[in-house]
Amino acid sequence: MIEPIEYSIESTGRKWFEWKELWRYRELFYFFTWRDIKIKYKQTVLGFLWAILQPLFMMLIFTFFFGRALNIPSQNLPYPVYVFSGLLIWNMFSAGLTSASNSMVNNALIIKKIYFPRLIIPVSAILVALFDFLMAFILFIGILLYYQQPVSWLFILIWPLSLLVAMVATLGLGAWLAALNVKYRDFRYVIPFLVQVMFFLTPVIYPISMLNYPVLKYLLACSPMFAAVELFRFPLTGLLPDPIFMALSLTSGLLFLIVGILYFKRTEDFFADFA
Repeated sequence: MIEPIEYSIESTGRKWFEWKELWRYRELFYFFTWRDIKIKYKQTVLGFLWAILQPLFMMLIFTFFFGRALNIPSQNLPYPVYVFSGLLIWNMFSAGLTSASNSMVNNALIIKKIYFPRLIIPVSAILVALFDFLMAFILFIGILLYYQQPVSWLFILIWPLSLLVAMVATLGLGAWLAALNVKYRDFRYVIPFLVQVMFFLTPVIYPISMLNYPVLKYLLACSPMFAAVELFRFPLTGLLPDPIFMALSLTSGLLFLIVGILYFKRTEDFFADFA
C-alpha cells in the first residue's frame, strides 16, 4: 500500500531577497501587474487618459497659484515645465507607495490559498505606477516641445537613473508599510497623510534653494525622493545638485529599502494569519 505524501510550506529562514525564487515565479509579475491595470481603469470612460489628466490638472493648479500668484522660482525653467517634471516622478512614487502599502490586504484571499513569493505583490503594485508614469511621460514630451525647452543629451542616462532611484525609494517604504498594514490596519489611514506630508517636504513644486535655513535644507534632503526629483530635472536645468544633499537622499532611500525588505521578509510568514 502506497502511503500518501504530505507537503508542507515552511519558511526558508532567509531574510533578504530570494533571487532564484523570484525568477522562478517571474510570470506572476506580469499577471498581477496587468490584472491591477485592468481593474484600475475598468468601467472608466477615459481609461488610460486618467494617468495623463491627473498630473496635467495638478500642473495647471500649481502654475496658477504658485507660479503666478506667489512667483516661486523655477531654476530658469518655465514653471509649467518645472512643476510637471517634478509631479511626473512624484506621482509614480505616491501612487506606487499607496498601492504597495495596501497590496497585501487587498490580496488577502490569494495569500491564504496559494504560495508564491509575497514580495511579488507590492512590486507589481509599483509596476502599475510605472505604467502610469510612462503614459504621462508622453504628455511631458509634448510640454517640452510646446515650450521649446532644450534638453541635454544626458537625459539618456539620467532619466532612467532617476526612475531607478524613485523605484528603490518606493519599494523600501512600500514593503515596510505593506507589512505593517497587515498587522496594524491603522496604517491605512496614516498612509495618505504620510504621502501628503512627504510631498511638501520634497522640492517638487519649489526649489530647495529658496529656503533660507540650512538646517531645513538638510532635513528636506533626507527625503528619499529628493535625489530622484533633482536628477530628473538635471537634463532640463543643467544645474548640478548639491552632492551632500544627493548623498543624504540616496542614503535615506537605501536605508528604507534595507529596513523595508528585512521587515517584510521577517513577517511574511504570518501574512495569511492576519490578512
